[in-house]
Amino acid sequence: MTTTQTPGRTARARSTPYGLSLLALAMGGFAIGTTEFMAMGLLPQIADGVGVSIPTAGHLISAYALGVVVGAPVLAFLGARLPRRGLLVALMAAYAGANALSALAAGYGLLLLARFLSGVPHGAYFGVASLVAAGLAPRGREGRAVSMVMLGLSVANVAGVPVATWLGQHLGWRSAFWVAAGLAALTAVLVTALVPASPGDGEATGRRELSLFAEPQVWLTLLAGAIGFGGMFALYSYIAKVVTQVGGLADGAVPVFLLVFGLGMVAGTYVAGALADWSVFRSLLGSSAAMALLLLAYAALAPAGWWALVPAFLVAVSSSVLVVNLQLRLMSVAGEAQTLGAAMNHSSLNVGNALGAWLGGLVIAAGWGYRAPALIGSALAVAGLGVLLLAATTARRVPGLER
Repeated sequence: MTTTQTPGRTARARSTPYGLSLLALAMGGFAIGTTEFMAMGLLPQIADGVGVSIPTAGHLISAYALGVVVGAPVLAFLGARLPRRGLLVALMAAYAGANALSALAAGYGLLLLARFLSGVPHGAYFGVASLVAAGLAPRGREGRAVSMVMLGLSVANVAGVPVATWLGQHLGWRSAFWVAAGLAALTAVLVTALVPASPGDGEATGRRELSLFAEPQVWLTLLAGAIGFGGMFALYSYIAKVVTQVGGLADGAVPVFLLVFGLGMVAGTYVAGALADWSVFRSLLGSSAAMALLLLAYAALAPAGWWALVPAFLVAVSSSVLVVNLQLRLMSVAGEAQTLGAAMNHSSLNVGNALGAWLGGLVIAAGWGYRAPALIGSALAVAGLGVLLLAATTARRVPGLER
C-alpha cells in the first residue's frame, strides 16, 4: 500500500506511545460501531416507541447510512487542510450531540433527522483516523495500523452492541443512545490526550481532492463496496425478527446473535490484516464470494434456531475482510487525494447499508418473509463480486493483485 509520509512522522511516533494512540483512534471506531449496529437489535423497541411499523423503522437505518454518504465526501473535502487531531475531536463532539438528540427525540420525524445527523461525521472520522494511524505506523506496517482502527468497529459488536441492546430492552431504547453519546464524548477526550498533533495536508486543494473521481478504479472500488456490502446489511438490519419469528427463539437470544456476529467481525478484521499482506485484491474477491454463499446458508438455517449462529459468524468474518481491504485499496488508488479517498470508503459502505436495509424492508413488506433479506443479500454480494472482476479486467495493474 502506498501511503503519503510527512517529515515529522518519526518525531511524532517517539513523542507518544504508538499503541496508546491507536487505542484512542480505535475508541472512535468502537463508539461509531456501537451506535450504528445497536439500532438493528433494538428495531422492534424503537418502532414501538415512536409508533411505526418495522419496515418504516428500517428507514432509520437508511437515514444514518445516507448521513454517512453525504458527510464523508463533504467533510473530507472541507477538512483536508485542517489539523487532523482537531478535526477528529470536532467530529466526535458532533457525533455525541447527534446521539443525544436521538435519545431526546419525541417522534419519528425528529428521530429520523437525528439519525441522519449521526451518520454525517462517520466516514470522515474513519478516513482521517486511518490516515493518522498510517502516518504514525512504522514503515511497512501501515496496513496493520489501519486495521487496528477498524478493529474498534468490530469490537463494538462484541461488547458495545450487545450491552447497548440489553440496556435498550430493559431500560428503554433511549438509554442506548445516551450510552452512544457518552462513548463519543470519551473518544474526544482520549484523542485529545493520546494522539499526537498531526497537521493537515497544506497542499490540498479542492481541485486536487476532486481529481479522485477521475480515476475509474476508484469508482469501481466504491461501487463494489456499495453493492457488495449491502448483502451483509440486508441480513443484519432485520436480524432481531429473524431470530425470534423465524428461529423461534426468545428476545434474549438477540444479544447473543449480535455478540457472535461481533466476534466474527473481530476475527475477520484480524484475519484481514494478514490477508492484505498476501493480496488485497484476492482478499476482496474471496470475501465477496464467501459472503454470497454464507448468506444463502443463513437463510437455509434460520428456522433451526441456534444453528444459525454458525453462518452468522462466518458472514461477519467475510464482511470484515471485505471492509478492511476495500479501505486499503481505496488508499492505494486515491493518488494525491488521500483525505477524500480514505473517507469515501465508508460513504460507499453506507450506500450498501442503505441499499441492503431498503431492499430487505421491501421484500418483507411484500410478504416474502424475514428470510428473504438474506437471499437479497446473497444476490448483492454476487453483484459486488462482478464489479471487482470488472475492475481486474480493466486495470493494467490492480493494486494488491500481484501479491
